[in-house]
Amino acid sequence: MSTPPRTRTWSPPAGAGSYRLHRHLGVLQRGPYDPACRFEDGAAWRGTRTPDGPAALRMRQERGTDGPVVRAEAWGPGAGWALETLPALLGGADDPSAFVPHHRLVAEAHRRHPGLRLARTGLVLESLIPSVLEQKVTAEEAYRAWRLLVRRFGERAPGPNLSLHVMPSARDWCRIPSWEWHRAGVDGKRSAAVVRAAQRASRMEEAAGMELDAALRRLQAIPGIGPWTAAETLQRSNGDPDAVTVGDLHLPRIVGYALTGARGVDDAGMLELLAPYAEQGQRHRATRLILSTGRVPPRRQPRFPVGDIAPL
Repeated sequence: MSTPPRTRTWSPPAGAGSYRLHRHLGVLQRGPYDPACRFEDGAAWRGTRTPDGPAALRMRQERGTDGPVVRAEAWGPGAGWALETLPALLGGADDPSAFVPHHRLVAEAHRRHPGLRLARTGLVLESLIPSVLEQKVTAEEAYRAWRLLVRRFGERAPGPNLSLHVMPSARDWCRIPSWEWHRAGVDGKRSAAVVRAAQRASRMEEAAGMELDAALRRLQAIPGIGPWTAAETLQRSNGDPDAVTVGDLHLPRIVGYALTGARGVDDAGMLELLAPYAEQGQRHRATRLILSTGRVPPRRQPRFPVGDIAPL
């Protein structure tokens, strides 16, 4: 007989009337076939490795008498931890009240998306490793690598969803043979960075409880982890509203074009445009709102080529 799940119900805070569970958790999914984050039959599923062990979490948004509610079920040794941290995962720890729009476009996006809240997983490696895999490659390559490695070296998540997986433990990441990294399309630089981070897993996880500057320094102390990877990680693990991504191929051009109509804006120009939000500690929230508008510059250059790490 299967073990019944533990359950919890959570209601978004007042003022989050446009809250959409799938849109909220979409930032945690690494591609449409992510084995650890799936959207099926109206429910969101997460396979996660908590401090207490693996867990599977199933969440479904429903209409309550006073607004939307999320009903969650959890299985596995980490079920209690997953349910205890559910409000933070769903944006309950986020406080968007400090955000003040400084651009007409941002103000309109903020008006259209009052339910936008930032997820906080509280788990650093879970976001750090796929972010490392996304360095300097196309999204499709990174998603494929994550999918193959999680399915091959992780484990099936507890509970009834047979397609849901939990990523490998820190020890198991360190044990992946070099040829398996190669088979997944991951070059030596990225695989070495993953192993270094996994070898210091406890130090990495401590960053979930740090202020942004200290957390950024902690992650970037690992060779192979730079500002881009650190920010992408802390946006998810810490739900930090000011963890702005620098070093991205597209984001500066999108922000520059959306706010000024200019093309070719670089990181320095983007940070200058976002300076009013830095004073609020809200640059990441501002970029999320800008991206929600879909206002992007016309494509004028070829897409980043698919790489080949096979030796010559």
